[in-house]
Amino acid sequence: MGAMEMQPGEMGSLSARIYNKVRDGLIIGKFAPGDRLLMQDLAEQLGTSITPVREACLRLLSEQALELRSGRFVTVPDLSRARYIQIKVIRMALEGLATEHAADHVTPADLEQLETFRASFVESEKAGNLEEVRSSNRAFHFGVYRLSRMPMLIGQIESMWASMGPILNVYYREIPRGYTGAEEHDHLIEALRAGNKKKARGAIENDIKRGSPTFLRYFDERGSG
Repeated sequence: MGAMEMQPGEMGSLSARIYNKVRDGLIIGKFAPGDRLLMQDLAEQLGTSITPVREACLRLLSEQALELRSGRFVTVPDLSRARYIQIKVIRMALEGLATEHAADHVTPADLEQLETFRASFVESEKAGNLEEVRSSNRAFHFGVYRLSRMPMLIGQIESMWASMGPILNVYYREIPRGYTGAEEHDHLIEALRAGNKKKARGAIENDIKRGSPTFLRYFDERGSG
């Protein structure tokens, strides 16, 4: 696990800042299923006492992004078919809703920004730069969701991405990928440009669904429940 330094001048309480740091680490795939996060180690890395670290971890526990198996450490939930399916279904509902609302507010400048994220995603995929692939993919998706102008909904989506991030860690490292995402990203941009809420929602739902067969084969091969 790489060190995570606290930056000076960040907003919010210490506990909230640590929560954001750890959650971002989960979202971007810094952690894998089954990883243990020692709270004392986190406190040392972040240059703080263990109390705000424990508070941040408790918040992530309540969101089911982490599990508590000891008083000293928290654990990234194990990879399982049942957990993946739950996350997929919830993501489709939340991200589809955000995309519908995004279609009401999108501007030509927003579309240009999404095209930039999409191009970066494609180029990094061709170059095999998996870190940039994930970064561009996240930027594209949340570039859409922010247009919904519904911060509470976006917060819920971020929580689901914190649960999905470790699964994608495995996806990019171990699973031969067929569908990468660029095709539905194109469809989504077209639907947003046309102001077609139904097609925009369908594109984001398909983007989430189309990776599913690959995951399910992986679970079947491993015998994961």
